[in-house]
Amino acid sequence: MKHLILASASPRRRQLLQTLGLPFSVCPARGEELLPPGTDPARAALALAVQKAEEVFASHPGDLVLGADTVVAFGGKLLGKPASREEAFAMLSALSGRTHLVTTGVCLKGPGLDLRDAETARVTFRPWTEAEIFRYIDTGSPFDKAGGYGIQDPDGPVLSFEGNFDNIMGLPLSLPLFGRLSGLLEG
Repeated sequence: MKHLILASASPRRRQLLQTLGLPFSVCPARGEELLPPGTDPARAALALAVQKAEEVFASHPGDLVLGADTVVAFGGKLLGKPASREEAFAMLSALSGRTHLVTTGVCLKGPGLDLRDAETARVTFRPWTEAEIFRYIDTGSPFDKAGGYGIQDPDGPVLSFEGNFDNIMGLPLSLPLFGRLSGLLEG
């Protein structure tokens, strides 16, 4: 029986993967995330997921390794995790009252196995004031999430979304590869 390794430190991905009831361990990829300039969101998310899965698989070649990455796209730019209060404020202000895309790419690597997929959703923020944005930043929530927010945050900025909640949270469990995971672990 193969072992499943999640190549991500994200507590949200860990939480979502646990809902499948499959045993897994966590071994976060440590490499630098590299993208060519101008990469479209779906290719970017998938490329980063592949980088993570391949890095961890290189040291665990007998196991199944799941890499995932989420990108937020708005105004022709990819928004990563904000590195400062100022950057978080700029991102959240730009998204206020507007719609953007959230894409999560997933790669499952194993012996003789390389499954890749991505899913995109549309998210609309409610308009919010500077004071509301700074209160949200003060929670610390923006700093480990692409785009600076979490859809699961009860006091967050999301007004509505079209697509899969799990995808926006960081792991699109509706993708076909997750339906195959149990059988792959037994094989």
